[in-house]
Amino acid sequence: MNTSRASGLLPAALLLGVTAVWGWTFPVVKEAVAGYPPGSFLFLRFLLATLLLAPLVLRRPSRRGVLTGAVIGIPLACGYFFQTVGLLTATAADAGLLTGLFVIITPLFDRLLFGTPLARATVVSALAGLCGTVLLTVEGRHGLSIGDLFEVMTALLFALHTVLLGRRSGNQPVESLAFGQMGVAMFGFLFVAAVDRPFIPPPSMSVWAAIAITGAVASALAFWIQTFVQQRVPPARTAIILLAEPAFATAFAVWLGGERLNPVQWSGAALIFLSLISHELWMAGRGPSPAELL
Repeated sequence: MNTSRASGLLPAALLLGVTAVWGWTFPVVKEAVAGYPPGSFLFLRFLLATLLLAPLVLRRPSRRGVLTGAVIGIPLACGYFFQTVGLLTATAADAGLLTGLFVIITPLFDRLLFGTPLARATVVSALAGLCGTVLLTVEGRHGLSIGDLFEVMTALLFALHTVLLGRRSGNQPVESLAFGQMGVAMFGFLFVAAVDRPFIPPPSMSVWAAIAITGAVASALAFWIQTFVQQRVPPARTAIILLAEPAFATAFAVWLGGERLNPVQWSGAALIFLSLISHELWMAGRGPSPAELL
């Protein structure tokens, strides 16, 4: 593999690792919020993430970067609120799959908000991923629950966050942008926790462990990586890479949460991964020509 191709695949590999972490956290968070208020859980999660990023920001302060990250982080925080509350009634697998709809929404938002042309391969891969998500989600279902609808709202908000991060982060320091996103989420969930009910400490070590995992790995590290990658990768391509998240969420829900899938649903997961791999190999190999843009 030549150097340019390898450098093109490196950001994708980093972001793919992030999607695996996020997929892993669905059953972890579902179990945690079953016995602990979602607002308090999210506050402690993003408080930990903010504290972990603070030393990096102090080494290279950038007020503009922090403010930019805070604005970009508003739809992110709202998305996490809907996602976590939705997990009270939606299964971990369904939550991951419905959140994955943001893959098809992100390129559309990018086109509508910024007029960004789309590669035909991106459109085909996004549609294939959407078909895979439908196979995973629809088989054996009898309508959407309120938790499922919350997860659809999450998909819309995460798509907006992905587009804004890709188009407005510029050359700002990665740590400042990530810190701003985590900070605005922390303060937002402090308000939610205060309004919801009086703050209580986590009742068990399993909840503390979920806070530590999601705060340190799935928030501080993961959003640092996503910010770093999105300064180098367009939002539409980012969304295709993140196609893997619903498949990872399903796999971990089956493995850790005891949920079960039938052959049709497994074929949906395979279709998601196939669309991801084929798109990334194509993009890293040569990218679109002007004639291949929509």
